[in-house]
Amino acid sequence: MKKLKIAILVLLVFVLLSPFVYVQANKMIYAKKVKAYLLDEEHYSKDEIQSVKGVWGVKLPPFYVVVVFKDEPEVEYIYFAHSSIMQFEYRLTPEGKARGITRSELKHYIPRDG
Repeated sequence: MKKLKIAILVLLVFVLLSPFVYVQANKMIYAKKVKAYLLDEEHYSKDEIQSVKGVWGVKLPPFYVVVVFKDEPEVEYIYFAHSSIMQFEYRLTPEGKARGITRSELKHYIPRDG
């Protein structure tokens, strides 16, 4: 009977932790994909990138990556890394909004076709 209780407890812990592990793993995977893309395909150096952070959002797609470049810390570039990697949009931080930064001033913005 004691072994059954332990097995049930282990199963319960596994079931409760699975979603957390899934989300954390995917955030890391997507961030790694985007960082590799920036370094290998877009030819940025590691020194130019301030941060690459995987995010789990409530909208679809559920996973995306926020990239901040050192020379533009007031802009967050949003990348999707599902079947292909693409810059989707950008967001200005409160400091960027206060400075009145416009799209034409962005150094790393990639206009989308269409």
